[in-house]
Amino acid sequence: QVRLVESGGGLAQAGGSLRLSCQSSGSLFRTNPVGWYRQAPGKQREFVASVTATNNTNYADSMKGRFTISRGNTKNTANIQMNNLKPGDTAVYYCYLQWWLVVWGQGTQVTVSS
Repeated sequence: QVRLVESGGGLAQAGGSLRLSCQSSGSLFRTNPVGWYRQAPGKQREFVASVTATNNTNYADSMKGRFTISRGNTKNTANIQMNNLKPGDTAVYYCYLQWWLVVWGQGTQVTVSS
């Protein structure tokens, strides 16, 4: 059974930074695309960023230049560095693994104050 565990959420001021991590076990995390979505209160879940097994990255337009996704050295982690945070980035951030189905983490709260 694949399990994803996020960490690193919290409170930041506008213009600040946070780094989220997603950790899993087993080979599926290393050999399949992984990434992040987020969901703000009252809004639909939206794509943030993804990284393939060969480290090709993709970002939502509003995150380009501010967010950087990467795989950890062990390949069982995926991190997202979020810089120049805005109040509109406030949301629950979910890690996911794209397999024959999508596996989700439990989410971690990010709150950005103005």
